[in-house]
Amino acid sequence: MVDGDRLKIKKRGEDGNHVFSVRAPRDLMARIDKLAADSGRSRNEIICLLLEYAVNNCDIV
Repeated sequence: MVDGDRLKIKKRGEDGNHVFSVRAPRDLMARIDKLAADSGRSRNEIICLLLEYAVNNCDIV
């Protein structure tokens, strides 16, 4: 981002997001990749949408 004559660069991680790794079966990743391709969204966007939905619609029994 440019502010006047100064270039402002945020440090990594200052966007409110957290980076983490997950191991997932190949067939699940293929399905996620297909959703991403069909929707024109990135894999990351699809995973975040799916995680948000799951957390909001999950009951612990």
